Amino acid sequence: MAVQNETIGAGVALALAALIGLALAVMLLPMTFVLPPDGAEWRFSGDIAQHVVAQRYFIATPWGWPLLVAPTLGAGGTNIALADGIPLLALPLKALAPWLPPGFHGIGLWHGIVMILQPVAAVWCLRAAGEGRLLPAIGVALAAAAMPAWLARHGHAALMGHFLLLAGLGTYLHLVRTPSRRAAAAAAALALAALLVHPYLALMVLALVAAAPLTLLLRHDRGWRMAAIATAAALGAVALALWTLGYLGAVGDGGYGRYALNLLAPVWPARSALLPFAGREIDATGMGGWEGYNWLGAGLLAGLVVLALRRRAALAETVRRHAGLALALVALTLLAVSQRVGIGERVLLDLGPPPALLDQFRASGRFFWPVGYALLIGMAALLARLPRLGPALVLLAGIVQWVDAAPNRAALAAWAAQRLPWSVDAPALRPAIAAAARVTILPSWMCIPPEGHATREAVQELLLLVSERAVPVNTMQLSRWREPPRCADAAIAAAPPAPGELRLVLPEAVPLLGDAGLCRTLDRVLACTAGG
Repeated sequence: MAVQNETIGAGVALALAALIGLALAVMLLPMTFVLPPDGAEWRFSGDIAQHVVAQRYFIATPWGWPLLVAPTLGAGGTNIALADGIPLLALPLKALAPWLPPGFHGIGLWHGIVMILQPVAAVWCLRAAGEGRLLPAIGVALAAAAMPAWLARHGHAALMGHFLLLAGLGTYLHLVRTPSRRAAAAAAALALAALLVHPYLALMVLALVAAAPLTLLLRHDRGWRMAAIATAAALGAVALALWTLGYLGAVGDGGYGRYALNLLAPVWPARSALLPFAGREIDATGMGGWEGYNWLGAGLLAGLVVLALRRRAALAETVRRHAGLALALVALTLLAVSQRVGIGERVLLDLGPPPALLDQFRASGRFFWPVGYALLIGMAALLARLPRLGPALVLLAGIVQWVDAAPNRAALAAWAAQRLPWSVDAPALRPAIAAAARVTILPSWMCIPPEGHATREAVQELLLLVSERAVPVNTMQLSRWREPPRCADAAIAAAPPAPGELRLVLPEAVPLLGDAGLCRTLDRVLACTAGG
């Protein structure tokens, strides 16, 4: 009983949470993943390969303006924010570039960082909610480190930065309790940091910060003015960064409503160890349900059930006291659900084409993430206040959440440990790339047809190899762009290679070549130069 009721210092609580995160990182991430060796005999694949290429070029090239542009990556340069290069980490790594090995990138390192910060941010947020005891701190740290929607984001490094959402929720709680200039500065810094990780995360953080003045206004609390200043500061910081760092004007393929939140997703136990009947994600749109995967976890749901049975009045009062946050979370949920409302395997309601602005957020199912974390922190704070057993119940909920997440942890560990062999002759290509002044890859990314999955993977491999030495290259894998993509491969291939140019041609582009006599075969790739 004494342990349950003992309040611990913030430093001790955060250190315990960091140890839990560190243990998770050590458990799941091989050191060769966190700090991959130069010239590895294996390769990354999928989205993470795009992130690696972007960071390598940015770190290796000199400082310039616009700040986030890697000028030698792709035609006209590439803003690494549009390739999920995590500028928040890439900027300090660029400053350390003279002391880093060739081909260094921090994508694996980022996975380790977020695993440590995830439980730390959860404990900090719980303390902001007024709960500072030992057992609830351990429970919420375990539960946050086992949130299914977070663990399942492996492979998309930037979007694993969920600690920013917990920090946003904690910032809301601080603003509601003691709005101040210091809190306003912290809100602006947090929103900017979230943008430099991923724009989706920035929008979610802004929604949480903006809930503070609304809550205070609904309470008739004059502190709403300072909270509104904090919101304006956060919006201003993000707007200024969007304008100066090259985010504005970038567009993608659209498709809002295709990757939405299914109404059953939060309670559908996909990849649950304790409720294994569900199998994969529930989906009504035909897109697989991956982006809308939001199983809350058995521990969190069990805690919410206990609250519904034992503390209904406290739940209602909490919603009333934090009405602005409740409204923000409802808005995020509606945005996540989209205009195509799916329940189970059928579309319940289709409201037709969405406004053009929403097409910027085609993976709308992600917007439910802050809702899950608000439920987690609220559950832990309220459950801990149950007489006698409350703190122990929070710990138990965290343990149940941890056990339930075993399949997601196993999937992440297997992904981080995979060592895919090169499908091109990497040892033969590396010397040729290192000797080149410029590399041209054919086909370029924008010329690959939608069905060309194998071609995209091969081009991705070539980009990975070229990025090891950051040799200027003609193309880059992008999902957003500032200028409409154009395919100019035919004109490029018709001209002979320039002096110092290495042209790497995959079989799909060989028919475009005007003169193949200057080329030699390296496995499945034609390597063409001006001198043969």
